[in-house]
Amino acid sequence: MKNLLILIFVLIGSTLAIAQIDKEKLALDVSKADEANTKQLMTYIWKRYSTATVSGQVKATVVTEFSFNEKGEIQVKQVGGESATKQKPGVRGKIQENQMEASADYIGKALELSLAYTYMTKGQLMDFIDKAIVTEKDGVIEATGTDIYVKGDKLTILIDSKTSLFINKKFSSALDKDPVDGEIKYAKFSSGVVYGSETTLNLLAKKAVIAATNKDYSQRTN
Repeated sequence: MKNLLILIFVLIGSTLAIAQIDKEKLALDVSKADEANTKQLMTYIWKRYSTATVSGQVKATVVTEFSFNEKGEIQVKQVGGESATKQKPGVRGKIQENQMEASADYIGKALELSLAYTYMTKGQLMDFIDKAIVTEKDGVIEATGTDIYVKGDKLTILIDSKTSLFINKKFSSALDKDPVDGEIKYAKFSSGVVYGSETTLNLLAKKAVIAATNKDYSQRTN
């Protein structure tokens, strides 16, 4: 009986802790912090190095350059990359080239999909938090929601309760009706600016994994 009462009190306490989270205030705080952080990121230009593996074997690498325009929209430009597959001669080589182009297009779409979850607009972020299940533990806020961009997708965001900035994001979504799982890890400059440092995508239908790292950050000159 005593143990049962303790359990009831614990459950009631947990419920009250969850209920005390003001999601409207949280949405405003997180969107404000993200907006201020993005303004500082707008002064940077950087590169993302992506490696695609299929069944554990490296198939391609892609290097893209990132920056923000004046409206705060992310701009992406491919600046390098290569295939690890040796080109076959003749007709077989042409078929292989077409397959490689299709794979490259698929990888590009997957990376583009991850950007949607990485760089959410103010409206998207506030709408997500408003509908999400939100909890807090040890200074970390966890918000989980579904149906963000496509029906059935899911996103979980970990947020630093002190700074209201992102720590980690995990999502499950769909690409050409294929399931895609992704994780976005965030890091921090010494100045306090937070940025997406690593992205991992699991393309289950292709038995492929894309590992992407953002680095070579430099101040823009124009």
